[in-house]
Amino acid sequence: MWALATVALVSVGTVRSAGWLFVLCLLAAAATATLAVSGGRTPLGMLMAALLPPVAAFRALPWAARGLADRRAGTGGGGGVARSLASVAVSLGLLVLFGLLFSSADAVFADLVADVLPDVSPPGVVAWAFRFLVIGAGLLGGAYLLARPPDLGGLRAAPARSVRRMEWVLPLALLDALFAAFVLVQVTVLFGGSDHVLGAAGPTYAQYARSGFWQLLAVSALTLLVIGGAVRWAPRDRTADRTLIRVLLGGLTLLSLVIVASALYRMNVYADAYGATRLRLVVAAVELWLGLLFVLVGVAVLRLRAGWLPRLVLGTAVLALLGLAVVNPDHLIAERNVDRHRETGRVDAGYLAGLSADAVPALDRLPEPLRSCALREIAGELPDDGIRTWNLGRARARALLAAEPPRGNVVTCPYPRW
Repeated sequence: MWALATVALVSVGTVRSAGWLFVLCLLAAAATATLAVSGGRTPLGMLMAALLPPVAAFRALPWAARGLADRRAGTGGGGGVARSLASVAVSLGLLVLFGLLFSSADAVFADLVADVLPDVSPPGVVAWAFRFLVIGAGLLGGAYLLARPPDLGGLRAAPARSVRRMEWVLPLALLDALFAAFVLVQVTVLFGGSDHVLGAAGPTYAQYARSGFWQLLAVSALTLLVIGGAVRWAPRDRTADRTLIRVLLGGLTLLSLVIVASALYRMNVYADAYGATRLRLVVAAVELWLGLLFVLVGVAVLRLRAGWLPRLVLGTAVLALLGLAVVNPDHLIAERNVDRHRETGRVDAGYLAGLSADAVPALDRLPEPLRSCALREIAGELPDDGIRTWNLGRARARALLAAEPPRGNVVTCPYPRW
């Protein structure tokens, strides 16, 4: 499953043109690829698995050297290695010879070969050499981990000393009471929407959403730490202790879900007022993932078993990132802003012009001159993709812009009107 997740994450670069999204997917793919080759099920084991690849890349060098030496000794003086190298050299020679002949015979085939071949200029050679070293080190380290898999299954934290009932019940009970008071007393603040924000004494939309998100996000993260600590140190030998754990931690989880919903609502109010952006969309995705995480924590609390939780936490994070790629974030942002412009007449064409080619189908619906203002910069930066760099989002954008190019006589673009 981790290997499939790695392939799916890397494949996002072929479907979506948004560079920021591909960077996030590539970072996540590095983590899932590490888990695919080294394993790790416990939190400590997964953490050690993330630290293994750099070490494995260096440990693999003497391992590979010994393997080549053993192969030379077993095949009579290196005949096997020499024959393999000779086969590679003959194959490259045949490809070059016949490729040059076919390229000189047909111009279309020559363009195809030119797209496939790497750049042979000095900067291109340096770039390809760097890629070869990085990817080669990663593949060699992965082969080493597969050939000599580390034993990470037994990596577990030492059992913690249980505390007395009053030592953990009192803090959790007080925290439950505080959360309940916050949710009950601040209902109008949490879900007051425009009436609260636009009131004479109310905050602005920016203050309402930004402070709410960051503060409530910190509350959510700290709550997860509190729940983890309580599960670790609270005794579970007696029925009364197990009941108290389920009641207190279950209540804390439910109240945390309400707070996550409040943070999500605040960000939705902000997006309705000022339009959708990448940051606001990512914030909403993080809040939804936190909500799912609290649901999983609630299930673990009820069952009093959480051995499956660390892997599922990382798995749901990967699924959330893939879900973000499926919804096509730049297109979704552009579509929401275009719909908002039709309803209110407000739009920030300058921000929309900074989106990727994925947004072109939605931006194509804008009226002139806003359409040209939003698409002119995207069209100017749209590259001519070859076989190695083909991308679905850019291909669709290129077709739409070729059918109706942005107008070049638009000198100034209107400023956003709030």
